[in-house]
Amino acid sequence: MLMSVAAIVLGLAVLVWSADRFVDGASATARYAGMPPLLIGMVIVGFGTSAPEIVVSVISSLEGNPGLALGNAYGSNIANIGLILGITALISPIAVHSQVLRKELPVLLLITLLSLSLLWNGWLGRTDAIILLVVFVLLMAWSIRQGLRDGNDSMATDQEKELEDNTMSLKLALFWLIAGLVLLIISSRFLVWGAVNVAQAFGVSDLIIGLTIVAIGTSLPELASSIAAIRKNEHDLALGNVIGSNLFNTLAVVGLAGVIHPLEVAPEVISRDFVVMIALTLSLFVLGFGLKGRQGRINRLEGACLLAVYVAYSGWLASNVINA
Repeated sequence: MLMSVAAIVLGLAVLVWSADRFVDGASATARYAGMPPLLIGMVIVGFGTSAPEIVVSVISSLEGNPGLALGNAYGSNIANIGLILGITALISPIAVHSQVLRKELPVLLLITLLSLSLLWNGWLGRTDAIILLVVFVLLMAWSIRQGLRDGNDSMATDQEKELEDNTMSLKLALFWLIAGLVLLIISSRFLVWGAVNVAQAFGVSDLIIGLTIVAIGTSLPELASSIAAIRKNEHDLALGNVIGSNLFNTLAVVGLAGVIHPLEVAPEVISRDFVVMIALTLSLFVLGFGLKGRQGRINRLEGACLLAVYVAYSGWLASNVINA
């Protein structure tokens, strides 16, 4: 048991650290290749911050633990909005300026509803997973086109500031790009092994472990990125990290897991986890667009409400485990 817990702690620590190095290396490499700042933020950083979820879910599916993969993806989405945006808004209210983000907020809500319709029958087959991946590719193409068209978008300005702070040489960037990815894979393997062992020892489903410990751990890069962005007054990056990560999780992470290992979807995923995820996504949609004509903004009170929802949801999960 001690070895399993140590594997989880060490795996999460290395996972978060290596994800940060991977994002820095990938962003710097893309900058040297001449990629526009907004594109780097939407594609490179978006993929990089979701890399822990992707790698953990792929490894979980390959090893026959698809429940862990599903719990990781949806648990991370819930943590991203409730925990991460809640904490970030408590530190400093988040204003929504970017037109790109305002276009992606309704898309995120629609994608969440699409996922619900595919999983409604209690099964995620390869056809369903392929649909998610195809939608992901189309969405990325649309986002890239919209991003390049809105060249003066405030999110592009924020991302350009971030890139200016990254003075990494090309050789160092390539090194961290490769080393970060390798460490991501190794640390994810330790994390999955430890999480499955702990779940078996306590008689808890791998879905619950994925929704809690693993989801929070793999969401730490988004938390670090959002807090760093809000301290630099880069509000759109803070929100963009979460929206981009949730889109990646819902489409790419679940899609890859389903293609590798079709899985049965537990009834509570629909009746409990999806209800919370849709409610939080709808709240983010309303707050992002603003009420009664005011600018989209998540103030401290609203951030506290998001955090309270996450705490209540975590308590709900804990009570289910105790009463099981």
